[in-house]
Amino acid sequence: MSTETQQETLGFQTEVKQLLHLMIHSLYSNKEIFLRELISNASDAADKLRFEALSKDDLYEGDGELRIRIEFDSDAKTLTIDDNGIGMNRQDVIDHLGTIAKSGTSQFLSELSGDQKKDSQLIGQFGVGFYSAFIVAKEVEVITRRAGQPTSEGVHWVSQGEGEFTVATVEKAQRGTTIILHLKEEESEFADASRLRTLVRKYSDHISLPVIMQKEAAPVEEGEEPAPAEDETVNSATALWTRSKSDLSDEDYKEFYNHVSHDFQEPMKWSHNRVEGNLEYTSLLYVPAHAPYDLWNRDTPRGLKLYVQRVFIMDEADQFLPMYLRFIKGVVDTNDLSLNVSREILQKDPVVDKLKTQLTKRSLDMLGKLAKNDPEQYAKFWTEFGEVLKEGPAEDHANREKVLKLLRFASTHNDSSEQSVSLEDYIARMQEGQDKIYYAVADNYNTAKNSPHLEIFRKKGIEVLLMSDRVDEWLMGQLFDFLGKSFQDVSKGELDLGETENEEEKKAQEETAKEMEGLTERLKSSLEEQVSEVRITHRLTDSPACVVLGAYDMGMQMRKIMEAAGQAVPESKPIFEINPEHPLISKLDNEADEDRFGELALVVFEQAQLAAGGQLDDPAAYVNRLNKLLMNLIA
Repeated sequence: MSTETQQETLGFQTEVKQLLHLMIHSLYSNKEIFLRELISNASDAADKLRFEALSKDDLYEGDGELRIRIEFDSDAKTLTIDDNGIGMNRQDVIDHLGTIAKSGTSQFLSELSGDQKKDSQLIGQFGVGFYSAFIVAKEVEVITRRAGQPTSEGVHWVSQGEGEFTVATVEKAQRGTTIILHLKEEESEFADASRLRTLVRKYSDHISLPVIMQKEAAPVEEGEEPAPAEDETVNSATALWTRSKSDLSDEDYKEFYNHVSHDFQEPMKWSHNRVEGNLEYTSLLYVPAHAPYDLWNRDTPRGLKLYVQRVFIMDEADQFLPMYLRFIKGVVDTNDLSLNVSREILQKDPVVDKLKTQLTKRSLDMLGKLAKNDPEQYAKFWTEFGEVLKEGPAEDHANREKVLKLLRFASTHNDSSEQSVSLEDYIARMQEGQDKIYYAVADNYNTAKNSPHLEIFRKKGIEVLLMSDRVDEWLMGQLFDFLGKSFQDVSKGELDLGETENEEEKKAQEETAKEMEGLTERLKSSLEEQVSEVRITHRLTDSPACVVLGAYDMGMQMRKIMEAAGQAVPESKPIFEINPEHPLISKLDNEADEDRFGELALVVFEQAQLAAGGQLDDPAAYVNRLNKLLMNLIA
């Protein structure tokens, strides 16, 4: 190596120190993953060079044959991975090898379970694969030069993974990156030709550029000259998505998923399609088994890898799938876009809209098949991604019914909080004469399940969907009907049970309302600051009272979310409904002392608020009122 200049020693980011300690001391169960990560990084570097060279052909520096080379020295116990991709400059090296830029690093560290196998699978998901080299190496060197930079501006990075690294400027004739691993004594297996070939074929056969090693030399008889060393390509070096489905095994698809997603776990489902005709493209789409840590950060870069005529164009092209399918991973390769396409051009190209329509349909069909053919796996998918999919009906009107068929909910039909009931299941179980899909929204499952609004539905055996995800009230605000059945929030507006109520029941309710007019007026006067209306209810069988919102009022769940976000919410008063059959309401009706009547009315109203999942403006005053009433009873 030529003379080094501008050498400096720098410290790792705090999170990197923690990660390196983990790599060096804990993750041994799947240590061979380091080679897959380093080869994958080299492949990405080649893809980036191809893309930048579309507009700057001189970046190839006269060498357009991209490749990855693996060399080893069993005596010196070194392993070298060399690529002629885009390379890095000095600042790139400091930024990429001294820090972990992803905001989820802390979460990565917090999710470590102590199970070596599970922990090692997290490495790629959090974009920290380079550091896996320290699982097998006591020292790592990186020699690199960015394409287009002078040969005198190479960079030499060295670290033993103990809290600091050195960076120096060196001469480097060839662009790209060379990584030299000085293997630990006990890791000499990774300086063995047959072991390395096996790992490359196992993990990196799908890489679309050649991974080259020297052929093993044939035995030489005494006195003979050894034959010159020859190179051989160890992998198939063909982009996997361009191959026929019949030529690919499940293992091929799983290994490619690991490469394209940097997730070391197996995918849950995939769909590989080649389309010819007016629109020509190949797509390979994957459903991950687990949600990424940053799923709810809508600003996080995400999307498919885009290739045009098998040339890599960009990572995370988010124009090809709607936001509610942001968990889908994979590639799309088309002949119908220009090689010099940019993100700005993509936003205006009609071909992109057509591709988005097709890829969205394929993604939803893939999920539909999973739901139909493997309900158990779909239940796992729903646990991971269900809340994101609930964004779909509002965002994608063209596919609203497809998305609605994929949604799952808890319901009074089941005893658990498991969200396993589809809207089609619900409709198939509807009572004779029932024309609405009834649902209840609350902060959590128990509040929804125990809502007093469900009492009449239980009595009549009518199923109610129970919703408690943060997105649920917003979702239902976007929906009007499904397969001809309208939706009805059981806590809003007048209760309409359709033809499940007979004329005798309706007549009895009207007569009771007339008989109780005196009490309802009295309560309205007493609670005029708290309620908009007081009326007799027929939705309660066990509870004394409940609060009901106007048909178009904002629900309690949405109100809490907006208040927590510091947003203004519209003023509204609930409707107070009382159960004329309950002894507590009879006690109210017979109470002559107006002060005691007012105290008791307020307590019953506030209890109804609490039962509905609401919050009291003055909890201490409620407790004092309740204690006062209890003391009177004791006396």
